[in-house]
Amino acid sequence: MWAFLVTEVMFFGGLFLAYTFLRWKHHDAVVAASGHLDWILGGVNTGVLLVSSLTMAMAVHAAQEGKRKATVNFLILTMILGAVFLGVKAFEYSHKWHDGLFPGFNFHWIENPAYAGGAEMFLFLYFVMTGLHGLHMVVGIGLVAWIIKRANRGDFTPEYNIPVEITGLYWHFVDIVWIFLYPLLYLIQPPHH
Repeated sequence: MWAFLVTEVMFFGGLFLAYTFLRWKHHDAVVAASGHLDWILGGVNTGVLLVSSLTMAMAVHAAQEGKRKATVNFLILTMILGAVFLGVKAFEYSHKWHDGLFPGFNFHWIENPAYAGGAEMFLFLYFVMTGLHGLHMVVGIGLVAWIIKRANRGDFTPEYNIPVEITGLYWHFVDIVWIFLYPLLYLIQPPHH
C-alpha cells in the first residue's frame, strides 16, 4: 500500500506542478476563475472529509480491539460521509456546467476577455484534479463496502485486521489530497496592491 501511495503522490504531484505553473503564468486569470468556485461548499466538503477520517480511524481502532459491530458502524458512517462529499461535488459540477464554466464547447467566459484562456485552463485543472479525487473517493467507498462485508462475516480480529488498516491508509491519503486541493483551488486571494 505504501508503494501504491508513493505512485499516487507522484501522480497528483504532476498535477500540482501543472497548477503551480499555470498560477505563475496566468495569476490574474486563475484568481478570477477561482472566484467562481463556491468556497463554502468546498469548506463543507472539507469538514465532511475530516469527519470521515475520524470515523475511519475509529473503525480501524475498533477492528484492532475486535469490536465487530463498532467497526461496521464506523465504516458505514465513513461510507455515508464519502457519499455526501460526492453529492456536494456533483451539485458544484452541475452549477459550473449551467454557468458555462465547463472547459471546452460549453465554456463561456463573460468577464475580462484577456483572462479567458487562463481561466479555462484553471477550470480544466479544477475539473481534472477534483474529478480524479472524486474517482479515488468512489474507489474508497467501494473498498469500505468490501471491508464492511468482511467485518460482518467476522473476518477481523485483534490479531488480524490489516485490510481495515490498509483501507484506512488509502482513505486518509484521499482526504489529505483534498486538504491540499481546497485551499489551492478555492481560497485564492487577489493580490493586494
